[in-house]
Amino acid sequence: MDMMPFEPTPTPQPKRRGRFMSWLAASVAGAVIGSAATWYVAPKWIHSEANSENAATEAAAKSEALPLQPTANVNTNMIAAINNVADAVVGVVNIQKQVDFFSEQAQDTEAGTGSGVIFKKDGNAAYIVTNNHVIEGANKVEVALANGKKVKAEIVGADALTDLAVLKIPAEGVTKVASFGDSSKVKIGEPVAAIGNPLGLDLSRTVTEGIVSGKRTMPVSTSAGDWEIDVIQTDAAINPGNSGGALINSAGQVIGINSMKIAETGVEGLGFAIPSENVKPIVEQLMKDGKIKRPYLGVQLVDVADLSDDVRTNELKLPSNITSGAAITSVEPFSPAAEAGLKSKDVITAINGEKIDSVSALRKYLYTKTSVGDRIKMTVYRDGFETTVSVTLKARDSSQS
Repeated sequence: MDMMPFEPTPTPQPKRRGRFMSWLAASVAGAVIGSAATWYVAPKWIHSEANSENAATEAAAKSEALPLQPTANVNTNMIAAINNVADAVVGVVNIQKQVDFFSEQAQDTEAGTGSGVIFKKDGNAAYIVTNNHVIEGANKVEVALANGKKVKAEIVGADALTDLAVLKIPAEGVTKVASFGDSSKVKIGEPVAAIGNPLGLDLSRTVTEGIVSGKRTMPVSTSAGDWEIDVIQTDAAINPGNSGGALINSAGQVIGINSMKIAETGVEGLGFAIPSENVKPIVEQLMKDGKIKRPYLGVQLVDVADLSDDVRTNELKLPSNITSGAAITSVEPFSPAAEAGLKSKDVITAINGEKIDSVSALRKYLYTKTSVGDRIKMTVYRDGFETTVSVTLKARDSSQS
């Protein structure tokens, strides 16, 4: 703002000089006042500018930082489901006697570990379902509970063909019992979680989550022979040690027993579980009888499809159009097959009119569609001619054909 110049009392001087002095005085006064104003205002302006620069820098830093959004709501159903089942999942240790190389004495050695699921608590005992291959060949079995305590387990029964086994332990220390859901109601895309002990007890009750990827029938090779097993496929990670663990739904129900026996080596993102609808009858029979009683023929078999053309033509004398079936290699004495007159080199192609194209197909038909005491009609090729043989099935406490 311009200031009015201060004019002193005039003195007798020439008029021109007075005007010059007035202008000079005003200029000097203005310069002094302007300098003073600049001296007073400049620091504040500089400080204000610095604050603006700092604010801009802070704003830029904030814009470059990773923003943290409010935590999203999570699906608490699966969390609750996992918490409901986790303590019912245990570790299973297979202990076998092995001869020490130096002392040449047999010693108990941990041969492998797996998982199991506590499904029943009755008085002083608790019962666990696991995979047969987890405890197969064991001299002793130990179970590691959720609290870390290890207890001795008794093998109630086991079945190699379905890869299931039942163990019994003292009920002391058992705080949780799992419940089973109906796997027949499971839908593709349904969320599931696998709980088990991958790679050993150090990673006990590890949880992996995924979805139901499919329902399949998979060929498997067991100590009791080749078999086809119904499975639930999932992309939840299932690793060695998970075998025998639980596959659960979002309701906290066990819908399957995980099995690495079915997994393919080197394949990722594919896990398989034995459906609860298949587990239930096997477990019930193992609890009752300690074994699975199946009808059997008493024969050793081989797939015709695996034989050479020369064997099919010259040894079995099959017509050229018969390229599949189950060929008998030997017959047990006093067996149902022997009593019915079946012989080595006979080729079974149908049972009760249903085509049989392999050994596993024959087993599956016998074990799922017949019972002990049934009389079945088998279509057989013998010496190049088709014939029918009637066989009365008997029980055998093993899974051989």
